[in-house]
Amino acid sequence: MHFTCISDTHGKHRDLKLPGGEVLLHAGDCTNVGRRAGVIDFLDWFSEQNYEHKIFIAGNHDYFFERYSPEEVAAIIPDNVIYLNDSGIDLNGIKIWGSPVSPWFYDWAFNRRRGKEIQQHWDLIPTDTDILITHGPPFGILDKTAAGLPVGCEDLTKTLEKIKPKVHLFGHIHEAQGERKIDGTHYINASILDERYFMSNAPIGVTVDG
Repeated sequence: MHFTCISDTHGKHRDLKLPGGEVLLHAGDCTNVGRRAGVIDFLDWFSEQNYEHKIFIAGNHDYFFERYSPEEVAAIIPDNVIYLNDSGIDLNGIKIWGSPVSPWFYDWAFNRRRGKEIQQHWDLIPTDTDILITHGPPFGILDKTAAGLPVGCEDLTKTLEKIKPKVHLFGHIHEAQGERKIDGTHYINASILDERYFMSNAPIGVTVDG
């Protein structure tokens, strides 16, 4: 099954042209400031994309998904779109898990303190996960800022060493966009915007067998 991976569109989704295909994955920050109107506009666009399946998580800019109740969030999700929030789905034998949390940074949405607080979320990830979608990167992998500082999550790195998914998709650190394969896991930072919030990067495709 082929997956088109994107992340960090920050409200500029309508400028993005996608090829269409089997599955579209978005790893969060679909809006810039997380207002309801911006979320609805993104979801309208996302639901119209020419893919059999469309799956997304929220990111640290997507306040709507944390501030509103699960019922209010569910009410605006189109029928042909799947929203994951510390939850998963089995897609034709491929097990996908998504979480929006990332290490604490200026009190944005879904921020959690490093250590025990954030580990509670990583402990929810099933050990048989094939594709893991998180908003933030693990520590030391496609996580360096423009200043060269690695800011990924050490706790997530330790969890990944146990789970060993086939694919780990994330974004958050725009300037670290790219791919890397390590010990059987294909790591993808699919940020579409660069650190100046210009649309500079293309979607990344990956094929996963069920």
